[in-house]
Formats: sequence, C-alpha cells, structure tokens
Amino acid sequence: MSPLYCQTFGHGETDLVLLHGWGLNTGVWHCIVERLTPHFRVHLIDLPGYGRSQQYGEMELEEMTSVVLNNTPESAVWLGWSMGGLVASKAALMAPERVQALISVASSPCFTERSDEGWPGIKTSVLNGFENQLSIDFQQTVVRFLALQTLGTPDARKDAKQLNQVILSCPMPRVEVLNSGLRMLAENDLRSELVDLQPPFLRIYGALDGLVPRKIIPQLDQLWPSSHSLMIDHAAHAPFISHPEIFCQEIIYFVNNL
Repeated sequence: MSPLYCQTFGHGETDLVLLHGWGLNTGVWHCIVERLTPHFRVHLIDLPGYGRSQQYGEMELEEMTSVVLNNTPESAVWLGWSMGGLVASKAALMAPERVQALISVASSPCFTERSDEGWPGIKTSVLNGFENQLSIDFQQTVVRFLALQTLGTPDARKDAKQLNQVILSCPMPRVEVLNSGLRMLAENDLRSELVDLQPPFLRIYGALDGLVPRKIIPQLDQLWPSSHSLMIDHAAHAPFISHPEIFCQEIIYFVNNL
C-alpha cells in the first residue's frame, strides 16, 4: 500500500503531527500552520481514506492507527482533532515511546452518550441518522455534520464556510470510509485504557461544543488526574479555526514546558 499523503512545514526541533477529523483532510490546518512552523516541524497527515489518501478503504481504529504510525516520525508530539483525537490517543497507547506528548482537541475517549453511566456525548441515534443519510446524499450529509461544529461561535457562518472549502479542496471520501468513521466514533471507548497513559496529555475543548460537551471535562479531570484540560470560551468544535491565536499559544506553551 502506498504511503499516506503528508505535508511537512517548518524547521523547529520538535516534530508535531496533526490529525484531522471525520470527513475532512489536511486543509483544515492551513489556518494555523504559519503560527506553528517557527516552533515545530509540522506534519499534516491525511488519514487513511480521506483527502489525498484515497487508496485506503474502511478501517477499525487500531488498523488506522497502525497505518498512521507507519507514516509518521519516530518521535513526535501528536495532536488529534475530534476523530483524529481517537487515533492520536490510540497511538499513544500502542506506541508510547514514539509519542512525546498527546494533545486532543474537541475530542472524547467515548464520543457516544452513555446515559446509564451519566456520560454525556452524541446520541447513538444521531450518528445512525448520519450513516443512513450518507447513502442518500453523502456530500450534503457531510456538510450538515460540519455545520454542527461551528454553531454558537461569533463567526459561525464564516467558520462553517472555511470547513466546507476544505471539503471541496480534495476528493470526497468514499461512503464506506465515512460510514466506518462514524462507527469508529460510536463504538470506541478509551476511558479506562487512558488512565495509565504514559506521555504528557493536554485536552483542549470549546465551551460551546455541541458534539463533545463541556460536561465531560470534570469527569475526565477526575479520571485522568495527570492530564491537563483547557476550555476556550466562545469556541465550539473547531477552536483552532475560531480562536487560532489563543489555540496556538497554548500548544506552544504546553510543548515548551514538557
């Protein structure tokens, strides 16, 4: 299988791997690359089946993580947004010696609601609805899903337009890839596995996020006391788009103080 599509920018001493979310591609990071490249060698990866890595089909989380590990530096800080946060977290569990630090952005170790446990998240019926709609009009379904990610932000319409432009900049993922990504969000629960995580761990959230609710923050603070959490006010599911300066400042500060 050919390598994943990857772009590398910058000449810093530390490698920083950025992993995008469901339905998107490396273009989502272009709004912050210039802020990060003076400090890091930034590696933008199109996840298997997404963007310009179209040669891959549907995958389970562990398989996708293995492919990404085979296409990244031997030692790096890993930052994953949304679904990419699941992949980055799994990489830190599978190969902790290769992950200098883990940063999850608007991500959750368990995306779906577990009402019997008091765990907030996306209702399974919502994810199933998106999966059903993909077979009818998959491009419009992806656009609709992305619109949820900017709701409530001061520049929601502009932020949503930016995400839509990222979609259109590359070939759309195949329906089976998108479906397997939704199943990945619905089925995985890394809460207990990450209790003993070895690398330093920073979790960044948007206060207005409708997909990863802020209610999980104190629960994970208690479950993972060695990790650090940060909530960005007035941000939703894509804080690096709505608040790029604050976002990058926090990344740089965290890595410089490892």
